[in-house]
Amino acid sequence: MARVIAVCNQKGGVGKTTTSVNLASYLAIMGRKVLLVDFDPQANASSALGVDPMKTERSVYHGIIGAVEPQHICRTSALSNLDLFPAAPHLAGALVELVSVPERESYLRKFLHRVRHQYHYIFIDLPPSLSLLTVNGLVASDEVLIPVQAEYYSLEGIGQLLQTVKLIRDNLKHPLSITGALITMYDKREKLSREVAWNLRKNFPHKVFDVEIPRSVALAEAPSFSKPVALYRPDSTGALAYQRLAHEVLLQERALTSSNHFVSPDFGNFALANN
Repeated sequence: MARVIAVCNQKGGVGKTTTSVNLASYLAIMGRKVLLVDFDPQANASSALGVDPMKTERSVYHGIIGAVEPQHICRTSALSNLDLFPAAPHLAGALVELVSVPERESYLRKFLHRVRHQYHYIFIDLPPSLSLLTVNGLVASDEVLIPVQAEYYSLEGIGQLLQTVKLIRDNLKHPLSITGALITMYDKREKLSREVAWNLRKNFPHKVFDVEIPRSVALAEAPSFSKPVALYRPDSTGALAYQRLAHEVLLQERALTSSNHFVSPDFGNFALANN
């Protein structure tokens, strides 16, 4: 049964899609069967794996509304172990269509339940906002991975996201865990990057991954070639960082297997000192 992990941050531009695509890719390279679910109407994750959202007639939207079977929307990628449920701009229509239906928060969860036994990992790339799509993605997940850009504005949004997770746990009775926070766009030469990393590691009440994802030209260029960085520039600093992140996630997998569960997280007050 797959670990279903939402990659989420309510702030845009923090490396959410870059993390979804490249972490999924490296886990696939390491022998895990992985599904990437693009649940953002901007469909950047789909584009990064070579699927043109403007030419996508069947997307994850058609899956969640019951119009097609999962196998009819699943796309293979250049990596043999990595599949994609693509998105397209019409996914935004779900925000209107589902707003008044019963159990509207669970449509994606029910859809993915039909395929999760086929994979080791399912990653859900969520939009950078708190909407019905985001709530669907969180309810469909077992865990949340939070990319955090190495700047103070990014830190301020983490508390809001943790409160959202708490509301889902309390109001929807869904036991969502925190996989960890991931520092992105890190530049060790910059004092600000070092300060943000220090503050996050000191104050964040859950795991912060050891690896920091650096600013990398290769990471920025890879989507324009419709490739994950592992296929575009495997020798780049960005590629090596995501390879390390995949190893860290695999270490969590072993801990999860030995304990058979994650400890329920403590959603206490989260405040980051800015100085």
